[in-house]
Amino acid sequence: MNLGLSRIATVKASRLPKSLRRHFDIKPLPVALDLLTAFEVIGYTVLLESDINIGRHKAQGCLDTKVVLGDWAQASTLLSDWARGHWHLCDRLYNALKQINPKVPTVAIETAISGVTFTQSSNLFENNRLFHQHLTQGVDVAYQENHQTVYEKVSLVDASNLLNNDWLVIHPLTLIEGSSTHCLDVIVFINGFPLAVIICTDPQDKNATLKKAYQQLQFYKQQIPTLFSYNAFLIIANRNQARVGTLTSEWEEFLPWRTIDNEDFPHQGETELEVLIQGIFDKRRFLELINHFMVFENNGVSISKQLLCRPFCTTPYPKTSCHS
Repeated sequence: MNLGLSRIATVKASRLPKSLRRHFDIKPLPVALDLLTAFEVIGYTVLLESDINIGRHKAQGCLDTKVVLGDWAQASTLLSDWARGHWHLCDRLYNALKQINPKVPTVAIETAISGVTFTQSSNLFENNRLFHQHLTQGVDVAYQENHQTVYEKVSLVDASNLLNNDWLVIHPLTLIEGSSTHCLDVIVFINGFPLAVIICTDPQDKNATLKKAYQQLQFYKQQIPTLFSYNAFLIIANRNQARVGTLTSEWEEFLPWRTIDNEDFPHQGETELEVLIQGIFDKRRFLELINHFMVFENNGVSISKQLLCRPFCTTPYPKTSCHS
């Protein structure tokens, strides 16, 4: 990674000429407080972007995906030159894996991180498939100890002891990849991995629709693919409406989440968005969905990722209402 280019890309937007400023998508949208509160209620740490940037790099919160989520060994060498605020999620990743794998030596943890954060392919969907395999089955590593090769399996999450995992929500989060800079509404990190992205429409936009949120999501997938290599859930929200899909879901495949603990919908006084957050992001259920309700299909031409959500979602709405 060319650190000089990254610093150029992270210049504070307010200091850019207006002619240049429009090339950066870094204006955060207001997100309903209820959304963030819902995550706090179910035990997540919720941070505003300013919480991880106070007193740090002059870039004011632009995180480079290659440092936050990229090659571990390369990121380590950059630490002396790069603000520790940019190291925030890699640090949480390392600490979580040490907590989950207490008997595994540091060299094995670092080897696992290097393997799982290294881009294996130029194909986003293939990278996502490989990461899902690591997330659900662990990472096999080999290292030298006393002139012998030792083999270990490093777990990325702990489904049996939820307290061993690091549950974090950040709003908003500004990321750069290449020459693109974008401000995402809400990202959900588990053990430092961005497993869910929530895209919200502007509540002040009277013409906002879920379809617009979906289109914005497709744009982000093209511009910052490194972020989505780790993705499990994609959420689009328009005020109190919400839909969930996967990395390969078409517009018609984004569905409302209808239940909390398999209860009947509707829930008195709760919106679609609230039901979705409680229904998907409950910690135990979240890991169960990843482990048992996600299926990849490869026909030799393309990869499809399916969320087996029929126990939880209704059939898709008719197009006249679904596309609102």
